[in-house]
Amino acid sequence: MRNTYDFGYADGAPYYQFGTTCYAWTHQPAALQQQTIETLRQSPFNKMRMCIFPKWYTYNQDEPPVYPFPRSAGQNDYTRFVPEFFHNLETRIAQLQALGIEADLILFHPYDHWGYALMPPEVDDRYLRYVVARLAAFRNVWWSVANEWDLVKGKKIADWDRYCRILQESDPYRRLLSIHHSGPMYDPTRPWLTHVSIQGDDFARIPEWRAAFRKPLIFDECKYEGNIPKRWGDISAREMTRRFWLGMANGAYMGHGETYLDAHDILWWSKGGVLHGESPRRIAFLRSIIEAGPAEGVAPVPGAYYPCIARAGVYYLYFLDFHQPALAEFDLPAGGPFTAEIIDPWAMTITKAETTFSGKFQLKMPGKEMLAVRFRKAVA
Repeated sequence: MRNTYDFGYADGAPYYQFGTTCYAWTHQPAALQQQTIETLRQSPFNKMRMCIFPKWYTYNQDEPPVYPFPRSAGQNDYTRFVPEFFHNLETRIAQLQALGIEADLILFHPYDHWGYALMPPEVDDRYLRYVVARLAAFRNVWWSVANEWDLVKGKKIADWDRYCRILQESDPYRRLLSIHHSGPMYDPTRPWLTHVSIQGDDFARIPEWRAAFRKPLIFDECKYEGNIPKRWGDISAREMTRRFWLGMANGAYMGHGETYLDAHDILWWSKGGVLHGESPRRIAFLRSIIEAGPAEGVAPVPGAYYPCIARAGVYYLYFLDFHQPALAEFDLPAGGPFTAEIIDPWAMTITKAETTFSGKFQLKMPGKEMLAVRFRKAVA
């Protein structure tokens, strides 16, 4: 971890998480898997949430090409693993690594059709140790103990605690570890959790959660850009862009997903393939702005009139969200001066103000919503 709430590489370089979700992409035909890799090559994403076990859910009700355990007549042979299944997974993780993308591996989930969600405890434990032995050496692996842990009926808190302990004990590299929720959170203060994986869009709670958990926060699932007849999968590209900016301006990281109807049910959020939406380009623009910020990192400014992340006295990035003032009021350190740039997250433009500023002042604005303003200390 870096600065308590951020991520960093072992050499000290910052890592700014811009994630996406393709739950079942490694369980698709080989050509579709490769198409997903080619799409990611042109995308802004540097983390992929993905399930180890296949998934059975709306728009994704297909048998996988190969199973993790030998399977015959609807029965699993839990005494053996299928090397071909895990070899394919290793191949895909290595491809992600070559693209600079972290593989956030989901170990359990409730959307099951084959019996993997409710295996005997000894099988769960052996599966976890096997996965760690095969995959932990990949430097881009993260462990997500579950997707929507609270919907995996039949497992108790003690089971999730045991899984986390097994991962800790088995993984010599101590890869990043989280657990994702639908309703109630699994206790984020548990010492083995390195960061908090959040479902929802309650960005107003970010200050509270940062103070209580003192770990990086990732809104891995803030709903999806798309048009399916589900409230969690029908937000606009503009709204997805807004959520990325709003979450990050409050001190958290964000996750993308896409769910546009497709005649062949190939939706990015589950099967991968190609991206159809308009938000990834805007997320790439945001990533370029965040990565151009101070290398030492930034932090949210408590009590700021507009959400703001800053490096005190050096750098301030405000997001005005739905506000549309013609004159926006700011209060910067009197020592200044600071250059000012008005950023349009949707149009992906940056307009520099003609003068510099310090102290309290009003900045002339275009009078439209969803704009950002970046102040940087002027170089003498």
